[in-house]
Formats: sequence, structure tokens, C-alpha cells
Amino acid sequence: MTRIINFSGSFDMEEARNNILCGDCLSVMKAMPDKCIDIIITSPPYNLLNSTGNGLKLNTHTGKWRNAAIKEGYNQYNDNMPYHEYVTWQKQCVAEMVRIIKDDGAIFYNNKNRVQNGLIQDRGEIVRDFPLRQIITWKRRGAINFNPGYFLPTTEQIYLICRKPFKLAKGANRYTDVWEIAQEMRNPHPAPFPEELIDRIVQSVTGQVILDPFCGSGTTAVSAQKFGRDFIMIEQSMKYCRLAEARINNQEDWRNV
Repeated sequence: MTRIINFSGSFDMEEARNNILCGDCLSVMKAMPDKCIDIIITSPPYNLLNSTGNGLKLNTHTGKWRNAAIKEGYNQYNDNMPYHEYVTWQKQCVAEMVRIIKDDGAIFYNNKNRVQNGLIQDRGEIVRDFPLRQIITWKRRGAINFNPGYFLPTTEQIYLICRKPFKLAKGANRYTDVWEIAQEMRNPHPAPFPEELIDRIVQSVTGQVILDPFCGSGTTAVSAQKFGRDFIMIEQSMKYCRLAEARINNQEDWRNV
């Protein structure tokens, strides 16, 4: 049975295994020993409230899209950071991820390029100084574009970061580097991973212990369980910790937690 553990400043691998640590992911990862994790699958907040297009609002419907309110759990994140601060923060997070994966481990880091003030914010600059092996393009099905200055964006990037010893599971190299997978539509989290996306990653690796430092609604853990892997989830928002806990423990009403 998965439970929520409030992070107290020290990390215990056995206590954390198959549980959710409620705390700041950077603080938790800094407490973890070197090379203790096999696989990291994660997607951080996209800094969506730092927007020039007025498309998204916090808990309101005053943006251009009436369904664009960022949900309550995001209140604990500063999702409106100056862009250089956001990049610095994410570089710090990726640096810790690289430190804690094993030599034959890998990081699947999902982020999304955005256009601000008429110019692209290439999130690839976050991972530029790390051992980047491949960029997988996740093509989502459907989106909305209110800006006449550029074409409708329907893709996100999954950066595969790993050292030389990492190899895919047998047969996984049959997949191309473009994955067309629909968004998750029946999840109360504002930006959930689709299970199909994480299933493909988990099936494509052999690592036993999977970490998600931005756990959200717990999709990475659900997929890890499905394929007999262990997991460690980190999430700052207690609201989403409870959501993930209920979902991982297969409570029928988890969407209403």
C-alpha cells in the first residue's frame, strides 16, 4: 500500500520505495545518494503563468480560453517565474537527476517549447550541458492556438539524458523518435502524463527503480506497478500527493479526492 511521507530532510531508500515523498524535489534529490536510481521519468511545470498571451490564469476563467485555469494544486508552485530563473531552476533539477542515476541509467525529461513575445523559448537550453543522447518528439492529438503569429503547436519534447553504458530493453529500438499519443482527458490534474506514454518508456527500459521528481497525479507510479517495477514519487503539493496516493492504491473515486 502506497503512502505519503512528509520529507523531513533525510532520505531513506527503503522507506521511500513505492511511496510518495511530499516535499520540494530539489531538496529531496539533494538528500539522495549518488547513483541510486535506475530510471527517471518526469515533466516539470512549464512556467505557464509567465505568459505574454493571456491564455492561462490561476484558478479563474478570465483568460482567452475558459477552461485554461491552472488548478489549485499549482498554488504551491511559482509557475510565473522570470524565464532565466525558470531555466536556472530546471538546470539545477536536471543536474541532481544526472547525479543520482546509475551509470547505466537514464532520464526521460519532458518539457515544452513556448513562444513568448514573438520568439521561441527553446527548452533544450535546459539540458544542453548534460549528456543528451536523443530528443523524442511527443505528438499530441489536438490543441488550441489563439495566436495568428505561428502555427498550431502540437508537439512536446522528451529529452533522453544518459551516460554511455545505457541501453534500451531488447526490441525497444523498433520505436521511432516520434510518438503520437493522445493527451489524458479524464484526469483532474491540469497537465497529466498519458499512461500510454509512460507505459512505452517503462517497457523500453530494464531499470527496476523509477523516480518521478514531479509526480503530479502519479501516472509514472501507476505504469511502474503495471510492469513490476519499484517507484519513488516526489510531489510538493499535498493536494496532488493525495490524488496520486488514491490513484496508485486503485481507489475507485481517486478523481474526486
